[in-house]
Amino acid sequence: MDFEQADALNQAIRLLSLRHRARAATLLAPLGLHPGQEALLLELARTGPMIQAQLSEALGCEPPSVTLMTRKLEAAGHIRRGPAPSDKRASVVELTDSGKALADQVKQLWCALAEETVTGLPAETVAELPGVLKTLTGNVDTRRPAPRTVAGTVQTGES
Repeated sequence: MDFEQADALNQAIRLLSLRHRARAATLLAPLGLHPGQEALLLELARTGPMIQAQLSEALGCEPPSVTLMTRKLEAAGHIRRGPAPSDKRASVVELTDSGKALADQVKQLWCALAEETVTGLPAETVAELPGVLKTLTGNVDTRRPAPRTVAGTVQTGES
């Protein structure tokens, strides 16, 4: 890939990420939420109660970020934290009735944001996007070993 193509691709991804997050922030603000908190609520709505460490892994963010989000959501009455039965040092996080209602509102907002984001795209393209984006995310996942660079080429360790 030449620089112009690489630059166009990287700029498009960067701008989409920034603008999507800003739009999400605008839509979440009336619900009293900040970006990231909706993902935590939706994950708990999907899976049920989870230990904070598991929640951190599921959300792909650092444990201190999850701790901060859970404190704020707990103070607002949307989640509750308690000791894990198997490990008293760990906290189990679960939605309250208020949190379940808020998660339902977030689901509606999320549908609207997704529809807004893909407006004008053919249905076939929209259907393929989650898989394509998941692949792109996996390709740049910092939690996996970095590829080695040898003489200007990237070595993935695969044959």
